[in-house]
Amino acid sequence: MRVMLLGATGLVGGLALPMLLDDPRCRAVVAPTRRPLELRDPKLHAPVLDFDQLPDAPGWAPVDAVVCALGSTMALAGSREAFYRIDHDYPLAFARLARTQGARAFVLNSAAGASPGSAIFYSRVKGELERDLRALGFASLTLVRPGLIGGHRPQARRGEQFALQVLGALRPVLPRAWRINPATRIARALVNAALAPAPGEHVVSSKDLVD
Repeated sequence: MRVMLLGATGLVGGLALPMLLDDPRCRAVVAPTRRPLELRDPKLHAPVLDFDQLPDAPGWAPVDAVVCALGSTMALAGSREAFYRIDHDYPLAFARLARTQGARAFVLNSAAGASPGSAIFYSRVKGELERDLRALGFASLTLVRPGLIGGHRPQARRGEQFALQVLGALRPVLPRAWRINPATRIARALVNAALAPAPGEHVVSSKDLVD
């Protein structure tokens, strides 16, 4: 399969990239980024793009499946408008592009609690993206909904780090749905869903992503 990976410079996407490249089921990876990737591989094509101005029908766009691990935080984005653009508009724009070029499967790294009706802005944005992806008519749509993601990030997130410490200490007594979801488990779930796409819509919940 030929797979498009969004968010290859992030925590989860950065783990999914070598998994895709090493998997014999994947013949090529297209990883559009806003800054150059350091990794070089004969199976990898990583065009550097302005995500606000995607080309209409670039030669690299035809793929079999899309893995989306693109996302930010309110603090990093700087405003609600910027966060919405990164976490909703960019993934949806790539999804539309891939769909028009023949992609049949889309796999999204979403979030636990995602709902377009949520009172929580973050959860509402994720839910609206899920809703809008459904409308594109992918033959296979997988929504991976992790809770708190465990893993090393280049940019520290103070609130997240504190929560990770607390949940790590409480792990033995917590329900599976409340435990930390390792980034490697999330990346593996994304890759498996893309390379073996099942027809219809599927949800991978946070309790399915626990070690």
